[in-house]
Amino acid sequence: MLSAILSGGCSHIDEGTLSQEANQFFNQGDYGAALGKYEQLMANYPDIEDRVLFEMGIVYAYPKNAQKDYRKSLDCFQKIVKDSPDSEYRYDSQMMILQIHNVIIKDQKIAMQQERLETSRQALERKAAEIAALQEKVESLEETVFTLRMASADKVLIEKQARRLSLLAKGEVIKTYKIALGGNPVGPKERQGDNKTPEGTYHIDARNGNSGFHLSLHISYPNEHDKKRAKKLGVSPGGDIMIHGIKNGFSQVGASHAETDWTEGCIAVTNQEMEEIYKFVPIGTVVEITP
Repeated sequence: MLSAILSGGCSHIDEGTLSQEANQFFNQGDYGAALGKYEQLMANYPDIEDRVLFEMGIVYAYPKNAQKDYRKSLDCFQKIVKDSPDSEYRYDSQMMILQIHNVIIKDQKIAMQQERLETSRQALERKAAEIAALQEKVESLEETVFTLRMASADKVLIEKQARRLSLLAKGEVIKTYKIALGGNPVGPKERQGDNKTPEGTYHIDARNGNSGFHLSLHISYPNEHDKKRAKKLGVSPGGDIMIHGIKNGFSQVGASHAETDWTEGCIAVTNQEMEEIYKFVPIGTVVEITP
């Protein structure tokens, strides 16, 4: 009923200039001005007070009125019911009182639900912050365990297809890293300039703290098998295969470097990862590179 009455506006107010002006302000959405005209009407024409109170009650409760006031609306309708028992607006006022009470109850329920939602949202944010802090502690603990458990690695396993480098100690994988390979990664390295990463068993035979790629560990490629294959093909097997970081001056690319294979046959990790690997991989460490 409330929406039906409100949607009808105040079109039945047509008495005198004030009534017309009040109706015009209402239709224009200037509800404050409309109420002002109604108050003038009530002061100047007390014999139509019930009609004016009814219209004012409608304006105070009108959904499009950003300043709507249900309490003032109820006051208008309740005054009609109390002071004008014979008014033609008495029944509609009683209905409006019931409808407004229902709207108030619904608004209160919505407000309570919104408050609960906000409380839940804040609780979720706190929980997310706690989880993030816990994750940070776990990562820090992992780093601590990694450092404590590794005086040095005794094997480096490089799995080309998985793009993964693993450090092992006594047969146990201690830590793994995502890697980038040579730009032509499939198959073993055969010759100088083929941009392939070798496959086979090697060892670390040199360390370079002043590498152009933020530290490097030199791998003992070519081994005897590589040399024989290259000789059979009548080509140079190539060399200078290393585990290294990002080219100096480009460290900002970080982990995104591993989204593509960009080396000339080497195995690349981030600078931070290279610092870790460099610390725990001494000369002589076995390097196994699988397809």
